[in-house]
Amino acid sequence: MPYQPHEERLATGDPLRSTGDGLLERIASGDQQAFAELYDLLSSRVLGLAIRLIRDRAQAEEVVQEVFLEVWQTARRFDARRGTALTWVLTMAHRRTVDRIRSAQASRDRETRQGIRDFRPEYDSVSETVEVRLEHERVRRALDRLTALQREAVLLAYYGGYTSGEVAEMLQVPVGTVKTRMRDGLIRLRDELGVAE
Repeated sequence: MPYQPHEERLATGDPLRSTGDGLLERIASGDQQAFAELYDLLSSRVLGLAIRLIRDRAQAEEVVQEVFLEVWQTARRFDARRGTALTWVLTMAHRRTVDRIRSAQASRDRETRQGIRDFRPEYDSVSETVEVRLEHERVRRALDRLTALQREAVLLAYYGGYTSGEVAEMLQVPVGTVKTRMRDGLIRLRDELGVAE
């Protein structure tokens, strides 16, 4: 299948895209049935992503609840021009899962510090939190500068944990096109973030 510009792909009617995007529009107006349908459509993918990252089913299930609560509360912010409903929800899931992992790690670190505080000076956790948030914001801005096609491929592969083949199937484009999008997107991210080769 030849490469299709983002707008043409939208026009051809990717079923998941049109279904998910339409459901998010209805959710934004308070439609509970649309929310239930979106949950049925995407919850297993969100759970799969969370389990792959967090490796604890109970915590992964909590992430799913948090993500769909956020979907309900923020559906008005969804912009179909910037990506699919699936990408938007999986990005939320990735962020929530990483936050939970960091929180668990911070808790373990806190316990370790308390156990050996006589042997190790305290560090400024506020400063560390600010640095992490600034870095997160910097990456988000860099992702926003990618084309919609590059961003979709990069988010699904690196945040969603999908293989190139799975991404190609989801976006209904050839695997070579997905690899090109990811390569170009990563090069652009590297340039935006000022990372040396």
